[in-house]
Amino acid sequence: MHFHDKPNTYVTNIEVKVSDLQRSLTYYQDIIGFKVLQQEANRATLTADGKTALLTIVQLETIEQKTSSTSGLYHFALLLPTRRDLANIITHFRQSGVYFGASDHDVSEALYLRDPDENGIEIYVDRPESDWTWRSDQVHMVTEPLNIPSILAEADGQWHGLPANTVMGHIHLSVSSLVAAETFYTKGLGFDIVTRYGEQALFISTGRYHHHIGLNTWYSEGAPKLGENQIGLKSYTLRLDNEEQANTLKANLRQIGAPVTDIDGGFQTEDPAGNVILLKF
Repeated sequence: MHFHDKPNTYVTNIEVKVSDLQRSLTYYQDIIGFKVLQQEANRATLTADGKTALLTIVQLETIEQKTSSTSGLYHFALLLPTRRDLANIITHFRQSGVYFGASDHDVSEALYLRDPDENGIEIYVDRPESDWTWRSDQVHMVTEPLNIPSILAEADGQWHGLPANTVMGHIHLSVSSLVAAETFYTKGLGFDIVTRYGEQALFISTGRYHHHIGLNTWYSEGAPKLGENQIGLKSYTLRLDNEEQANTLKANLRQIGAPVTDIDGGFQTEDPAGNVILLKF
């Protein structure tokens, strides 16, 4: 999983707002297989290996209902180490009566589901990068039916929660303008475009990964940003390589008019769709 290590810029932790912390904790532990790393009255940090934060859930005191589509989280994606791990979690989902969608993206095999607050989740495994097809600087990705029997043939029945070396593989965001998002993420944050889906979706990465971030306007073209008291994405964290990179990115962001605020261990910014990003070493 060298795509999720320095010097690449990659997603480490997702922070989502939920309506009922205990209900979400039960779901994320019993169904998804997280362990609790830290818990407070209205928030909990979840982990796969017992030390690395992957997901933070925050209970809102006041909940404002959405009256229309907004920008924000499309899904966050947990990357499992092996195909056998994917087989075992499919078996677990079936035994638990959990509905899930499934797709073959050529570069990866993926499951899709939603938490009790309808926050989108992907759980996937990558195919070997030697099997990915690149045409110049564009990686070939598709959405085809997943061959679940082929995956299940590798199951060994050993599901004990998320494997310790599960990582946050990527985040997929709903944005209000793909043009504005492209400028922000490429010119501001230095990501490379690796796939375009017409004028409605864009996939970007560092280090020639198939994508660390997905961006789309499928349900959010021109939509307002998510409200502070609405369920959904609160923030997500990107891992920086070093201070020199941080200073370069801050200068680039300021040049395109994006906000920059220093925080412990790095800085904070916000994309044009209102998604809050923490950039840390």
